[in-house]
This record gives sequence, structure tokens and C-alpha cells, in this order.
Amino acid sequence: MFTNRFTDLLGIRHPIVQGGMMWVGRAELAAAVSNAGGLGILTALTQPTPDDLRREIDRCRAMTDKPFGVNLTLLPSASPPPYAEYRKAIIESGVTIVETAGSRPQEHVDEFKAHGITVIHKCTAVRHALSAERMGVDVISIDGFECAGHPGEDDIPGLILIPAAADALGIPVIASGGFADGRGLAAALALGADGINMGTRFCATREAPVHDRVKQFYVENDERATNLIFRKFRNSARVSRNSVSDRVLEIEAEADSRFEDIHPLVAGARGREALETGDVDAGLIWAGMVQGLIHDIPTCKELIERIVADAETIVSKRLQGMLSR
Repeated sequence: MFTNRFTDLLGIRHPIVQGGMMWVGRAELAAAVSNAGGLGILTALTQPTPDDLRREIDRCRAMTDKPFGVNLTLLPSASPPPYAEYRKAIIESGVTIVETAGSRPQEHVDEFKAHGITVIHKCTAVRHALSAERMGVDVISIDGFECAGHPGEDDIPGLILIPAAADALGIPVIASGGFADGRGLAAALALGADGINMGTRFCATREAPVHDRVKQFYVENDERATNLIFRKFRNSARVSRNSVSDRVLEIEAEADSRFEDIHPLVAGARGREALETGDVDAGLIWAGMVQGLIHDIPTCKELIERIVADAETIVSKRLQGMLSR
């Protein structure tokens, strides 16, 4: 078992975090991860209203007596959701761990910290991580270029980004992007991280609220089966390759194309339809290169126990064996 300052801070058994994923970070998945000794995370904006989030937090609490967190992602928008009301729901529900992501989180970090909440902030660059550390966050989750979702515009892979962040920061660092097994956990710890964050891998588990055809889609895909979209608009996003993301790239390649031209294809409602109906061409399916390391659909307990056991074997036998020669 791997314990360190991160597991001690959060009161969890294993340094493994479930990413806060839109439409996927619901109570059944978060509770399963937490019950297995990791940190499960609900996604606040998956819930239509702050009151719905309160109910989802209560539902998760009924499924686990272990620590779990809530993700609050701050997105640029002409009509943003009522972030302050979601924040209030999180605080009033007694949540003790929050993952923030996106730009300008200071207001939210200050309020969460004022209520004794541990804050994990997700970043894609060391300079942003240092800024978040100065804001007072407790943990940085650093996303390498391999990750699903938004990897930033620097294109720095985890092999460089993780140790660079660990060198620069004084607070715990969680490695995100490209993690699926014990090899990844052992590697992240060797690179200076205090744990790993997994999103795509947890989508392909029994408890994930995702259609079985989508889970099988992850299993069948390889590490090449992603598209990097929105580059033209400096909001790069990594998603699974399907007919929708292929078409988005075709439109982006047109010299005079605008975001409005692809908006109907990338609407969140279409992505939700894909996840819930199993129609893998209904909308965007967010996924990282780590698809190439996903070969089965275990329970969260089976997955976490396997990752920890394999990492322990790598560290105690394979690497130690090399040193003794």
C-alpha cells in the first residue's frame, strides 16, 4: 500500500483519484471509487441546478462513508451557470474536498478555504500551478498532453510536465493524463507525483454511468484513436475519434470557419446522448490516449486493487531486482 502526504491529507487509502467528468461523475461511480480506497468525485455541473447537486451529494453520502469530492469547473461562457450557488450548495452540504478547474478560481478557492475545505486545482502548465499554489490551493492535479479534455496549448507530455511540476511546487502533485494501470502509478510516483488521476479509465468500469457500447468502444480503441479539436480556437480538446470529431476537424481546416460552424456538432447534449444511448456517433466522446491501455471493464474495486498490487510488484520486485544485480 502506498501512503504519503496526499493520502494523509485526504484520509484515503490509495493515491488514486477519479476525474470529475461531465455526465459521468455521478454518485454511483464516485461512491464506488471511494469505497475501493480512492477518491471519488462528483461533477457539480452534471447536475442541472444547485439543488440537484445537493441531492446528488446526499445520494453519494448514502452509498459511502469514505471521503469523496466535488468538481467545480469554471468555463468561459456568455451565459455562465450560477457558480456561486453551486459553490454554496457544496459548502452547505458539508463536502470536505473540492476539485476546481478552469480560469480565475480565486473567488471560489477563497470561499472554500474559509470553510475548511481541501482544494485540488487542475492545471495544464507549471506556471498556472504556481499561480494556484499562491492562491492557497492544497493540491495540484497536473494534466499532461495525453489527457482527455483540455490539455492546454503548450503540448507538454506527462513525462516532462509531472517532474517539472513536482520540482516547482511545495504542495502535493497528482499526475493526470495517460494513467490506467500499476505501471502508470509506479511511474508517476517515481517522477515526483503523490498520486494519479484517472478519467477515461474509470469510464470503462462496471459502475460508470455510461452505456455498455461506449465502454466497449474504449476497449476496442487504441492509443491513436483520438482527435485534437478546437486547436484553431486555442481551446484544444482531446476526444475519441468518431464521425463527429472527424467532421469537426474537417470544418476547422476550412480557412474561413468559425466556432459557430461546429457548435451544433459539439453541443454537450449530443455528447450526453452518446454516453447514455450507446450511439458512439451521436456526439463527442471525451477520451485520452490512454484508451490504448484499456483492455477490460472491471469494477472500480477490482481496478484499484489491481493497480496498487501491480505498482507494488514493480517497485518491490522488478526494480529492486535490477538494483541487486
